[in-house]
Amino acid sequence: MYLIHIMIDFKNGSVFKLSPCDPGEIGSTVAPLMIQNERIISAFKTVRDFVVFTDKRIIAVNIQGITGRKRDFSSLPYGKIQAWSVETAGSFDRDAELELWFSGLGSVRLEFKGDSDIIRLSQTIAVYVL
Repeated sequence: MYLIHIMIDFKNGSVFKLSPCDPGEIGSTVAPLMIQNERIISAFKTVRDFVVFTDKRIIAVNIQGITGRKRDFSSLPYGKIQAWSVETAGSFDRDAELELWFSGLGSVRLEFKGDSDIIRLSQTIAVYVL
């Protein structure tokens, strides 16, 4: 199995963590990809990139280039999730992590700032996977 890191280039020294954001800020960017009756549950962003959790899948958007016109969209359907793990923020390590294992894809890890409600996010995933 392969380990895939969505949005974060670990070869680059600057690693940004996802922070909660208003889905209205980025909804228009992913709306053309969404199917009829699909709705956004929550959204998280870095300086440029973002991840949207819908009621059908996770959509990761990697903004590329200087102008930001080039975008890489990754669609990760809940139906392919085999397992997931959450790591909450602590006193010294103030970041939280969500790791998901997808059938045929491998592992995807998302890192969040400590103010993200990672437990609620895990419950959301459970609703659509279990």
